[in-house]
Amino acid sequence: MAFLNKVFKKEEGIDIEEFLNNLDVEEETMYEDADAFVKPLVLNGKEDAMSVVEEAKQGNIVLLNIESLSKRNAMKLKELITGIKEGIAQIDGDIARISHDRILITPSKVKIIKRKEAK
Repeated sequence: MAFLNKVFKKEEGIDIEEFLNNLDVEEETMYEDADAFVKPLVLNGKEDAMSVVEEAKQGNIVLLNIESLSKRNAMKLKELITGIKEGIAQIDGDIARISHDRILITPSKVKIIKRKEAK
């Protein structure tokens, strides 16, 4: 029984939020041998929307944060996302919402498996 207590024992003093927040703190270096990058971007305006499409054209995957704009201006968000969808369709990329505040955009030849909602 002592073995099971040791295996399933909750570690005292672990701050999971601090651990997860520090995942990307490591010093970033450019990877010359990388074929593509995953780039986190924030959508605030038309320039950002154009950057998203340009990144996908360059073969990069974009993790787009829409939180701020969705709270401020839903009509502008719809307009910008429509423009991004059109640009991504032209390069045969893909786009999908992956959480309440995040949209995933992929370049050509990278497709997103979209879940179907249970009815």
